[in-house]
Amino acid sequence: MSLSSALSTAQSIFNNSGTQSSVVSKNIANAQNPDYVRRSAMVVTGGNGAMIGDIVRSQNAPLLRQTIESSSVASGQRTLLNGLESIKNLMGGNNNEFSPAKLITAFRNNLDAFASKANDTGLGMAVISSAQDLASGLNTAANELQQIRKDADEQIKQNVDDLNALLAKLEAVNNQVKNATASGADANDALDEREGLVKKISEIVGVTSYIRENNDLVLYTSDGVTLFEAVPRKVTFQPTAGFDAATTGSGVYIDGVALKAGESANTTAKGSIQALLQLRDEIAPTFQSQLDEIARGLITAFAETGPDGTLTPLTGLFTYKDSAGVQQTAVPAAGVTVPGLASRILVNPIVVPPTGTPDKLRDGGINGVAYVVNTGGSSYGDLLDKYNENLEGPMAFDPDTEIADAPDLLSFASDSMGWLEQLRSTATSADETKTAMLTRSLEAYSSNTGVSLDEELSLLLDIEQSYKAGTKLMATVDEMMQALLDIAS
Repeated sequence: MSLSSALSTAQSIFNNSGTQSSVVSKNIANAQNPDYVRRSAMVVTGGNGAMIGDIVRSQNAPLLRQTIESSSVASGQRTLLNGLESIKNLMGGNNNEFSPAKLITAFRNNLDAFASKANDTGLGMAVISSAQDLASGLNTAANELQQIRKDADEQIKQNVDDLNALLAKLEAVNNQVKNATASGADANDALDEREGLVKKISEIVGVTSYIRENNDLVLYTSDGVTLFEAVPRKVTFQPTAGFDAATTGSGVYIDGVALKAGESANTTAKGSIQALLQLRDEIAPTFQSQLDEIARGLITAFAETGPDGTLTPLTGLFTYKDSAGVQQTAVPAAGVTVPGLASRILVNPIVVPPTGTPDKLRDGGINGVAYVVNTGGSSYGDLLDKYNENLEGPMAFDPDTEIADAPDLLSFASDSMGWLEQLRSTATSADETKTAMLTRSLEAYSSNTGVSLDEELSLLLDIEQSYKAGTKLMATVDEMMQALLDIAS
C-alpha cells in the first residue's frame, strides 16, 4: 500500500465514522419519539475504499399499514364506549339508581302500600312524591341524553377542524418529501413527519394510502373516498345549534361524499368521527325512543276511562305538555313513539298537594265528576289496584325502540336497561380486543423500525474501534513520512 493510498483509506475511515456517529447520535436522541424511524448509514465499496452510500430509514410498509388500521378501529371503539359510559352514568352508574326501571319499582311499592291502606293520606302523598321522582327522572334523563348528542356534535365539529388542519400540514410535508426525493436530498425527516400526520389522521377517520413516483402520497378513506391527492379534499360539517328528540344532526362530507356512521356495539367505525355519528344519530336516539315509550306507557297505564271504562281515555296521574308548553289531556296513540315525551311528562297538578289531593288518584275524577270511579269511601283501593295491574298489563311498543317484544311496561323498562348494558358490555369487550391489537401492532412496528438504545450504543463502540484504527493508520503514515524526511535530510 502506498502512502497516498494509506492516507486516502484513513480519510475514508474518518469520514465514515463521522457520518455514522452523527446517524447513531440522532437515533439515540429520538429514542422516545414514537414517530421517528431508525436510520442506518449504509457502507458501500467505492473507488477509494469504503464509503457511506446512503442514510436509510428502517421502513416496514406492511406493519405500518397494520398499525394505522389498528389505530383507526381502536379509536372508533374507544369513542363509542366513552359515549355509552356517559349514557350509563345518566342512569346512576353501576347501580342504575336513576333508571326508569328502579324509579318505577319504588313508585309501585308506594302504590301497593296506598292500595292496601287507601284511607292513609300520608301513603297517598308518598305515591305522589315517588310519581314526581319518576317523572323528574325521565325529564332529566331525556334532557341530558340530548346534551350528550350535542356534545357529540361539537366533538364532530372539532374533529373535522382538526382533520382539515392535519390535511393542510400533510400537503406541505408531502411536497417536501417529493422535492427532496426528486433532487436526491435527504427526505427522511419529512417522511417521519408525514407518517406521524397519517397516524393522527387515522385516529379521526379510517384511511388507506398509496405511494406514487417520488414518494408522493395518496390517501383514501376506508370507504374508498379520496381524502388527499396532491391537495387535500374538503371535509365539511354543519354543526347543529341545539338538540331535542326530533332533531336530526348534519352529516360529515368528504369531497361531497357522506361519511357513514359506525354500526353495532362492536362498532364498524374507523376513527372517532364515525363512532360519534353512530352515538349521535343511532344509539342515543334509540335510547331516547325507549324513554319516550316508557313515558307513554305510564300515561296510558294511569289514564282515566270513567266508572265503566267507556269514556274517552284522558290523562290521569301522569300527563304531559306539548312542545309549546301547554298541558294535554289526550292519551298518546298506542305503539307509536311521541318524540320527546319523556322530557315533557309530569304529574298532574290536580293530585299534587297542597293545591291538589291524592284522593283524586284513589277515587278518580281528575278529569271531572264523570270520571269518578270510587264512591264507596276512603277505604276502597280498587282503582289503585287496577292502575297497579295496568303496569303489568299487555302493552304494544314502537318497533323502533329495538325492544318492542316486551309484553308490558315493567318488562319494557327493565329491557331498556338490559339493552343499554348489553351494548356497553359488548363495546367494552371489543375495546379491550382492539386496544390489545393496537398495542401489539405498535410493539411489532417499533421493534422493526424503532430505536434500540442497546443496539445503538453497541454500534457506537464499533464506530469507536473503526476510528481508533484510522488514527493508528494515520500515526503509522506519519511515522513513515517522518522517516522519509529524515533520510532525505
